[in-house]
Amino acid sequence: MLDKADFKFIFDNHFEEVRRYIFYRCGDEETASDLAQEVFMRVWEKRTKLTLDYIKPLLYKIAGDCVVSDYRKKTVQIGFAQNMKLESENISPQDQLQYEELKQQYAKALEQLSESQRTTFLMSRNDELKYNEIAERLNISVKAVEKRITETLRVLRSKLL
Repeated sequence: MLDKADFKFIFDNHFEEVRRYIFYRCGDEETASDLAQEVFMRVWEKRTKLTLDYIKPLLYKIAGDCVVSDYRKKTVQIGFAQNMKLESENISPQDQLQYEELKQQYAKALEQLSESQRTTFLMSRNDELKYNEIAERLNISVKAVEKRITETLRVLRSKLL
């Protein structure tokens, strides 16, 4: 089991070499720093199960896994972006016009909502907050958040459909 002093020792003695290893694998300094931090976050999370005996190989194993995971994630993001670009090139002027009209109707419908409904809805949809996070920020119950969102969706459906 690692304590804070052990973790500090590991971090101080191995962070730079882990970061250099990741940089060698990915070629981006910013990504290397982020992934090195991720490696040490994982070690911290698993500190109760670890000992100092085989920590260096473990750091490199986690670092390698993080690089592969990051590569896969970026590959998916690039593929998605390219797919969206191709789809956006094939949009007809009529579809574009319909989209703009719908966007205007949506904006008008949002303006007609009460301030509390609009705030709650936008926190949920735009900020991607969970209901309990919204409730905490607005100092209301989770049930109140659910009720506001349900009512907002009902109003938006009726106005947009």
